[in-house]
Amino acid sequence: MIVYLVPNTTKPLALSVTKQAIKLLQQAGANAILDCSVQDFCKASGIQYLSAEDAFCECDAVITIGGDGTLLHTAKQCLKFNKPILGINLGRTGFLATCEIDEMEYKLSKLAHKEFQYDNRSLLTAIVNENFTAAKTALNDVVIYKGSRLQTIDFNIYCDEILVNRCSGDGVIIATPTGSTAYSLSAGGPILDTHIQGIVVSMICAHSLNQPAMVFAADRKIRIEVNSNQRNDIFISTDGEEEQRLSDGASVQIELLKQSINLITFNPADQFDAIDKKLRGR
Repeated sequence: MIVYLVPNTTKPLALSVTKQAIKLLQQAGANAILDCSVQDFCKASGIQYLSAEDAFCECDAVITIGGDGTLLHTAKQCLKFNKPILGINLGRTGFLATCEIDEMEYKLSKLAHKEFQYDNRSLLTAIVNENFTAAKTALNDVVIYKGSRLQTIDFNIYCDEILVNRCSGDGVIIATPTGSTAYSLSAGGPILDTHIQGIVVSMICAHSLNQPAMVFAADRKIRIEVNSNQRNDIFISTDGEEEQRLSDGASVQIELLKQSINLITFNPADQFDAIDKKLRGR
């Protein structure tokens, strides 16, 4: 088993946890590899440093060391190279990075001996103004939002080209079941079982007394049309990254990607365990 470790070097515990992970993997008979760019940061001996592309090609699995943001950022490369991913959580919540520091010895040993399951997660693809060559991918969510607090923005929501809602507010969140426990939840959206194939659409601070979140089937195509003559700058981002300004009257088509990504899990109920411990504080 070859494991590619991807530490978030901005995290205070990243160095010590990376060295601990290397030691545990080696003790369990696995080989750890790292990106050349973190060689000076880690200063770990007895392991191989490769370019990111070579590391993705060589590895059997990827481990991120950081928080959910680190995993989300790395997931796009895992999708490209069809590699499963596990996150060691150095953040606060850890709905995606489900391996806590005190669980590393047990879980990394299981990983090294290939005693784990794949948790298949769906992704979204977003296309702005029919520019298919610049399609964006999201594991959590696609968010369209205003850049100023002065005015609300108006937009229409279509499902399979049928108008289903006219909205005014601070924006809209289109989330996967994985992302239903992220920003969408904060905006009042429902929590979906990640084994469900569907799309959640939640409003951000809707200027209305009745704007419930909507859940659409997996084969639906959602289109968000930004009304023209807006006085705000309006942006789109995917998983909190790749921010892009939208023009007046822009149209964003969103649907589930045909590909999916595999999260490494040791418990089929990891999602609900995280909800119980991290949302309810038990």
